[in-house]
Amino acid sequence: MTRTSVPASRVQVYLTDQKLFAALNREARAARVPLSQAAGQAISRGLLRNPRADPEDRMQNLERSLRDHMRSTARDMQIVQELLIEVARAFFLRLPDVIADQDPTVQAAIDIRIERLLDATAARIVAGTRDRQIDPGKDSA
Repeated sequence: MTRTSVPASRVQVYLTDQKLFAALNREARAARVPLSQAAGQAISRGLLRNPRADPEDRMQNLERSLRDHMRSTARDMQIVQELLIEVARAFFLRLPDVIADQDPTVQAAIDIRIERLLDATAARIVAGTRDRQIDPGKDSA
C-alpha cells in the first residue's frame, strides 16, 4: 500500500518569549515529535479553540485550585467553629449548674466520654464513613 503525503507548507516563526519557547520544547519532548511538528500541533489546537495546556500550566492551575480550595476550607472551618461555640453557649445557658459538676469522679467520667467521642469521630473520619456506629460496649455520648 502506498502512502500519499500531503505537501508541507513552510512557515518561519521567531519566538521572543522564552517561556513560550520552553513550553513548546517540553511539548515536543513529551510527544516525542520534532519541534516544528509540536509548533504545528499547538497552532492547530489554538485555531480549533481546544488548547491543551502544557504540563507546567497544568501544575500552576492545580496549585491555584488547591490554594483556592484551602482558602474556602479554612473559611468553612471558621464558620463551623463559630457555630459550634454558639451551640455550646446555648447548651450551657439552658443547662443548670449542679454541685455534682464539681465532683472529680464526675469530671473524670465526662472526660472519658469526651475522649471516646473524639476517638470515634476520628476513626470515622479516617475510615471515610459518615454513619454513626455506636459500639455497644461503650457509653454513647
